[in-house]
Amino acid sequence: MTPVSETPSSVGMWFDPLCPWAWMTSRWLLEVEKVRPVTVDFHVMSLSVLNQGRDLPEQYQELMAKGWGPVRVCIAAARKYGDHVLRDLYTALGTRIHLGKEELGPELYAAALTDAGLDPALAAAAAETVHDDLLVESHNAGMKPVGTDVGTPVIHAPGPDGERIAFFGPVVTPAPKGEAAGRLWDGVLLVAGTPGFYELKRSRDLGPIFD
Repeated sequence: MTPVSETPSSVGMWFDPLCPWAWMTSRWLLEVEKVRPVTVDFHVMSLSVLNQGRDLPEQYQELMAKGWGPVRVCIAAARKYGDHVLRDLYTALGTRIHLGKEELGPELYAAALTDAGLDPALAAAAAETVHDDLLVESHNAGMKPVGTDVGTPVIHAPGPDGERIAFFGPVVTPAPKGEAAGRLWDGVLLVAGTPGFYELKRSRDLGPIFD
């Protein structure tokens, strides 16, 4: 096991609060922090931005229309308080969305903001476009290194020679804990840091397990 006393390296994760798989990955990364010298910084990407102009099934179009709300709230909070608040706000939103199965809307956003110690009035940002330029900027910062044929989660991490590497995933359920989380991190960095490596995949036979 890599000693956790080493100087932590900065790892960025780009999330959309709606995505259950990004939620699973984020919970795994929080476990990784406990057993590897990494510090995770959370950033916003948007599936609604990603899918603008695409021919989508009607049901998915409806979801993407609703998806603007949570990411706008996150961006508004980050603008007011700083990006560091996204960690707790994402946890608050994800807990209510994925574990609590609460309906998207102003009440959920205000409650999550309160849970994170932030101004619940920022829930109004869900229906406003004033910060959409900042949302797109954050989205593009995360997605540009990996391309637009993937969604979330996206991770930026230091590679074997210190250069930044970026990748989609991992998609995993349930989220590994303890040293199992650390071993997965070691393996992900190994393959993602290999020049010319692009994809390793198998069909999913389980949905997200929120434990």
